[in-house]
Amino acid sequence: QVQLVESGGGLVQPGGSLRLSCAASGSIFSIRAMGWYRQAPGKQRESVAVLPSGGSANYANSVKGRFTISRDNAKNTAYLQMNSLKPEDTAVYYCNAVISSGLRWEDYWGQGTQVTVSS
Repeated sequence: QVQLVESGGGLVQPGGSLRLSCAASGSIFSIRAMGWYRQAPGKQRESVAVLPSGGSANYANSVKGRFTISRDNAKNTAYLQMNSLKPEDTAVYYCNAVISSGLRWEDYWGQGTQVTVSS
């Protein structure tokens, strides 16, 4: 079994920064991609940033130039550095990973972490 544990959310003023972390643990043979999604109240979940193994990051247009996704492969951990935060970035942020335990690729989700941007 695989678990994703997120941390780093919280309350921040507009223009501020936060760094989210997502640690994958358990029976991990290989990770195809890790990414961050978010869901604001009354809205659908949307992709924020995705980083495939050996590939380039893809960002939502709304966060380009402000957010940066990175991974520490040795720790099976992904990060989302969020700068110049805006009130419209307020949402629950979810970590996603496509992981193989040796048999097939499966999709895993974290429990979500709240990010609130408000003065």
